[in-house]
Amino acid sequence: MYVDETWLSGPPILPSDPFDRAVARFWDVYIDEHCFTSINGVAVAKNEEERKAAITKLEQCMALLEETFQECSKGRGFFGGENIGFIDIGFGSMLGPLKVLEKFTGVKFIHPENTPGLFLWADRFYAHEAVKPVMPDIEKLVEFAKLKFNTSIFK
Repeated sequence: MYVDETWLSGPPILPSDPFDRAVARFWDVYIDEHCFTSINGVAVAKNEEERKAAITKLEQCMALLEETFQECSKGRGFFGGENIGFIDIGFGSMLGPLKVLEKFTGVKFIHPENTPGLFLWADRFYAHEAVKPVMPDIEKLVEFAKLKFNTSIFK
């Protein structure tokens, strides 16, 4: 990966083991293709039935990511272990839209009872010195969502 090859001084984003690198890339694609699309599905649902189906799919994504976190982190703070890695960055980019969706639906997709590992992970991720200054303000994202999606969920 370009970043790991260019900046050798920090912790690597991708694992050095080829199998672990492939696993990280797999989960990043899963997050993009299943979780992000589920968020969008909730946002653009035309009726309550579609919205409920999209919410269920997103809850399933979170449950699977909870299992993945437990396996990949091996009891440490991030998917990448002790440091933020590739999966952390991919999933971390989803936190803002996920929090906006939680505000509008009232559903907590990351919750201490259902997804305890992800719940603690999200706090660590948001608090990380590399992440804190670049995470978007949720209220600004809420206002943007109201403008972008002219559906009943955002009114």
